[in-house]
Amino acid sequence: MFKEKMKTLVAGLLFTLPARIQAEVPGGTAGDWHAKTLWEALLYTVLFALVGIVLSIVGYKIFDLATPGDLHREIIENKNLPAAMIGAAVIIGTCILVAAAIIG
Repeated sequence: MFKEKMKTLVAGLLFTLPARIQAEVPGGTAGDWHAKTLWEALLYTVLFALVGIVLSIVGYKIFDLATPGDLHREIIENKNLPAAMIGAAVIIGTCILVAAAIIG
């Protein structure tokens, strides 16, 4: 039941949110995200930073769940340097994908 709710939530965010944004903006396009004031720029920076951090953590956790063993435990408890390097590579890769998605 939890998995079905998560699938519905993710599908709703991925497929219906862009359509809602387009419908709410005059002219039917998403408009631009360029800040018009310093405070808007700071708000957008904080917003995108938080979204990027959350998505990076989610990407790492998904990778940890998709691979055999417990990568996090291997890094923390066993001080396994190669496992830490793999974890770092996954986080950096996820950050690159998130940055590319935010830039557009």
